[in-house]
Parts: sequence; structure tokens; C-alpha cells
Amino acid sequence: MTGQNGRAQVGIVSDVVLQRHRLQSATAKFGLEVCFSGDPERLQGQPGFPEAGLWLVTLEDEADHPALFDYLLENTEAPVLFGLDQAPASSSMEYIRWERRLQGKLEQQLGELLKLDSRSSLEELAEQAPESETASKPPQWLTTAAPGSVAEDVWVLCASLGGPAAVKAFLDSLPPGLPVGFIYAQHIDGHFAEVLTRVLGRHAHYQLRHAEENYRVKNGDVVLMPVEHEWKFESTGVLTELDTPWPGPYGPSIDQVLLNTADHYGARCHAILFSGMGDDGATAAPLLKAYGSRIWVQESASCGNSSMPDSVAATGCSSFCGTPEQLARELVKTIEESCLLKGRQKRTTA
Repeated sequence: MTGQNGRAQVGIVSDVVLQRHRLQSATAKFGLEVCFSGDPERLQGQPGFPEAGLWLVTLEDEADHPALFDYLLENTEAPVLFGLDQAPASSSMEYIRWERRLQGKLEQQLGELLKLDSRSSLEELAEQAPESETASKPPQWLTTAAPGSVAEDVWVLCASLGGPAAVKAFLDSLPPGLPVGFIYAQHIDGHFAEVLTRVLGRHAHYQLRHAEENYRVKNGDVVLMPVEHEWKFESTGVLTELDTPWPGPYGPSIDQVLLNTADHYGARCHAILFSGMGDDGATAAPLLKAYGSRIWVQESASCGNSSMPDSVAATGCSSFCGTPEQLARELVKTIEESCLLKGRQKRTTA
């Protein structure tokens, strides 16, 4: 059963208000619509029966509600998931594991839940009228990166649902010539790659290019990771395609992109987690932090779906949170501080 927005509808039954709230928040992150959320007495006492495609039931003590199971079986043919684990505090690492287990159970009943940006939404974004220039001018202290120069520092831009708009806003807010390269890991239908290229190449100084065998990331690049097969960096720093698919259900695997990039760049590999569903990046984030990498996230209110950046923030590894425009300003500030520090070091050793 689907709602007006075409999303699968679920019903939530729990005798604990906090559990209902956490289940409702989690299912919304997975793109589902909640048509009922209440305790057993409310469900059994209301006129009519909600037309959910799936029921989620978690009770503090099932013995307190002996008639509920029979009532559900008599009134619906939709699957009923009884005995769900109690949701832990949303700020804990255990919550991420609980949310992942819940997603697995939901997908067993409803199929794959990951929502991707549609071709129509990407086309609309690509055809938007040019806006006034939002990018700042390069700071006066900065000697712009020479065209074609190899990037010493790389930032991995990670995104899923709502990501193209956020990444575009981020790139359009950057001044030209920054000494940095970008790897772009975007969950997207592989057939939409050319549309995505037009979306990001319309106004930004940093234009998207597709990953190529034996290519070395240059300053100003935004290298898109392909969906079909895994890519990694050789010891020489060049990209190479493996003959195996990305691990996990979705390509490219954001966690694996982060790990493969950090394996070569170490502390010079950083990450920004933009809008998206699921908890991608939460596994790799602690490992990158151990390298000394910076991990930033898009703030929830500006996301099309905040599940992915929220999950990474919940690991405690992120050091900055902001809108795409604020993230861009923070990157410029960070590069400025790094260049000033290098300049002082050179003068000290001269």
C-alpha cells in the first residue's frame, strides 16, 4: 500500500511513546510513509482500519496486550513484524546498528529502500537559470594552483538522495584555483551520469570528470566514481578499476571509496557527507579520523534526506557541520590556515 507521495505506508504499534517516535523517525529516513502510529488500545478502538502495507510492532510486554495479534491478523493481510528490538538512544553507536537491522527487515518485506534522485529531478536542476555569482574571489594570499598540477590533498564528497543539489551548491560557492582535488561518490542510476555532469558543470569552477584508468587526481578535479565496479589508487597515486563490483548493496560503496582513497592519501584524504539515506560512511569515518583526516557533514535542515550525514555525525567523528555554502567557506578557511602555516614554516627553516 502506498500513500499520496507514492511511498510505501507502514503502521507502527507500541505501548512506549519513545519507541513509536524512534520507529517513525527511522522509517521516514528510509523513504516510508507512516499511516498510523499509536498504542494497541488506540488501534483497536478507532473506527476503520489503516491501510498499511506493513505493520511494525514492539511492546514492552506482549502479555499486556493478548488480543492485539489476533486483531491484526483479522483485519489485515499485510505482513506484521512482531518483537522488534527496542530502539536505543539515537545518539549512540548502537542506534546505528539498530537502524541497520531495521532496514534489513524492512527490505525483506518491501524490497530495496534506497531512494535515488530521478532523471527528471536531475534534468530540472541542470536546466535551472544561471544565478548570480555566489563563489567568492580567491584570497589575496593564495597562489592559485597551476593548471594540471597534481593534487596533494583530496576531499571525498559523499552523497545519495538530494546530493546533486547539495554538492552543486557547495562547488558553486568555492573560488577558483584552490589547491585541492575532489573525489565524488554519489549513489545514482548509472544511466544518469551524463545528466549529473551537466548539473555540476553549469556554473562551478570545479567541473566533474569521470574516473579513468591510470589517471592522477589534479587540483580542480571533481572525479566521479563509477557505479558498476570498484576503483582504488595504486601506490603511484593513479586510479585503477578492479574487475569486481563495489561491496554492499549500492554502488559506489561510499565506505569503500573513503577507505580506498585514505589508503593512498592518508591524512591528506578528507571527507564531506552530504544529503543521503542510510548510514553510508559511518563505518569508514572512525578509520579516517584515526588517520588524522577531517570529516564534515551537511546540517540536517538543508538536506533532502539527512540520514547519512546524521549517522556519520552520531559516530562522533565529524568536526564541522553546515549548509553546503557554509561547508565551502569552511574549506576555504581551512586551506588558508594551512597555507599560512606552511609559509611560516618555510620562513623559519630558511
